[in-house]
Amino acid sequence: MTKLYSRLANLGKATLVSAIAFNLSISPSLAGDPFRASEPRKIGDKTEAAFKAIFQQGNYPAAESYLKQALSSEPNEPLAYAMRASLAYTNKDMAALDTYSKKTLETGQKLIASDPLRGNLYTAIGNFLEGSVIITREGANGASKALGKLRQVYEYMDKAEAISANDPELNLIKGYMDLLLAVNLPFSNPDQAIERLEKNAAPQYLADRGIALAYRDLKKYSQALDYANRALKSTSDNPEIYYLKAQILQEQGKKENSQPLIKEAIANFDKALTKKSQLPTDLVKQIESERNRAANSLNSLGG
Repeated sequence: MTKLYSRLANLGKATLVSAIAFNLSISPSLAGDPFRASEPRKIGDKTEAAFKAIFQQGNYPAAESYLKQALSSEPNEPLAYAMRASLAYTNKDMAALDTYSKKTLETGQKLIASDPLRGNLYTAIGNFLEGSVIITREGANGASKALGKLRQVYEYMDKAEAISANDPELNLIKGYMDLLLAVNLPFSNPDQAIERLEKNAAPQYLADRGIALAYRDLKKYSQALDYANRALKSTSDNPEIYYLKAQILQEQGKKENSQPLIKEAIANFDKALTKKSQLPTDLVKQIESERNRAANSLNSLGG
């Protein structure tokens, strides 16, 4: 349970945020619903710009700057607090994670009265983030409390789904969570979660990214590579997607003892590292470590 919840928290940032149209430039003057083509909700322009910085460009310093503005000018938008909490998790700032997890839950609960769908959804996310605080601080000793939070996550998710089962924001977030559970729990089948992301989630590139992660973890590397390439079509400036593609190619190359695949993996690790100044330090170290392992694998194959 501890390992599963930790993985969910670590990858959860991709499920907690919105995406916008496939414009790769940061343009905070254009605010709009990141998920819905019809019946859009208003998302603050600073919150939207922070999302674009993270998920379209993989630019964490820019995201931090926009989020500081968003928390001041858009205090009723739970997405801003959820993103701030997930960045705190990435930075191992437990005090900030605790603070912004609570704010996500608080603003989600307040939103239920005016927007039951998003209110219930972000109340679920707030409970998820609070669970990550428990498991990070208490480890295995906090597993039972974290499990209780996970139950609340799905309780509020179910309430949101009862309001609009085909809502793209809901399906993106729930699809990611269901996939992560499916690839970590025995006898679980990820097919339904993959279908949820393919058919009802938006934006498509975040759905594609989630499916690529799932197929990577399921060791279905050809499918994982296909979806990573789909995601790259709309986020070609994001070093994290090149990192994901490199991981897939590296594992596929090891499985097939293929020098060309491992060489391609190294090239994609290098593409990711060209923008290391905009990535978290620990992530850069991880990419560099995996790149070195790929190079050692290539040498062992005589490449």
